[in-house]
Parts: sequence; C-alpha cells; structure tokens
Amino acid sequence: KQWYQRRVRGLLPLLNFMYDEQKEKGKIWSPSKIISLMGERINNEDSVLYWAWKNNIPVFCPAITDGAVGDVMYFNSYEREGFIVDLIQDIRGINRMAVGAEKSGMIILGGGVIKHHIANANLMRNGADYTVYINTAQPFDGSDSGATPDEAVSWGKIKHGCKEPVKIYCEATLVFPLVVAQTFAKYHRKKMAEHMLTAEKTQDE
Repeated sequence: KQWYQRRVRGLLPLLNFMYDEQKEKGKIWSPSKIISLMGERINNEDSVLYWAWKNNIPVFCPAITDGAVGDVMYFNSYEREGFIVDLIQDIRGINRMAVGAEKSGMIILGGGVIKHHIANANLMRNGADYTVYINTAQPFDGSDSGATPDEAVSWGKIKHGCKEPVKIYCEATLVFPLVVAQTFAKYHRKKMAEHMLTAEKTQDE
C-alpha cells in the first residue's frame, strides 16, 4: 500500500504539468506521449521507458487508465477538471506503423487488450508476416486471449501462408528471456563479433 501511495504521489506533478500544457498551449496528450514523458522524467537507465524515450520508440497503452495512472487521473480531475487523453492519436499511430511496414512480426506476451490491439493493427495491412504468442490462456472458453494463431488467420490479422505462426503455452516471463537469448541476443553477439574482427583486420592492414 505504501509503495502504491508513493507511485501515486510521484505521478501528480507529471499530470499537473501535462494539464498546464493543455490549458496554456493547447497540447493534447495521447497515452504514448504520456509514457514518453514518463520515460524522459524518470531519467533512469534501468527503465525500459527511459530507453524507449531516448530512442524515440513509441510505447502504446490503450488501457492506460486501468491502474495507478487512471487512479491519479480520476482523483486529480476533481481539482483540475478537463484533462484530455486522446486515444485516436495512438490508434492512428500504431495502425500507420503496421500499414507502412515492409514486413510485420508480432511477438505478443500475454493476452487481453494488448494481444487484440497489436493483432488488429496488422489487420489493416492484411495480416502479420510472422507471429509468436506467449501466454497461458486456453482456447476452450472462447476468449481472445486463448485464441490460437488460426483464429487470427481467419480474421486476416495473420497472413494466409504465414510460415509457422506459433503459440507457446507458458508463463511469459519464464520463457521470453530464453527466446531472446536464442534469437535476438545470439544475432547481436554474432554481429558484434564480426564487427570486432573487421576492426582488427583494418588495424593490421
């Protein structure tokens, strides 16, 4: 409870700043802009949001009011009424990214809003080219979280002919580090080794 209260108090100055920007400059905030500001203000290299802000990578969160941020917005609205969070900016943003991508791949950890939001963006481009789902949800109850890649193919969220879309039934924080270690990290280490070898050869010459 004390941890939660500290987080709420920490968000208030940020929310007040955004409210003032809206009132004084007419700036309308979207969830991704709010999250970018959080990344900038946190100024902590251990934070994913910090590096997303640093590298200008948008972080979309269509359910941003579901939790502590929404609680702070609710309480603060009684003192500073009229703060606007524009979801349309972000749905345009994520859909444009999908439509404009030469190739699109989905690695979706968990289910619910995030799973459907990402998959639905790929519907706008006639489906993702590559797909990996990682969650514990089962298909028998008809939930979107439990739906298999075949369901997404039927809607056009994954392309027909997509090579081996995969669903891994597992707790995401357990298996995702293993996936990264055997794919992205391995590729990165290989490229770094090649770069160092090239640099050494150049020095020898």
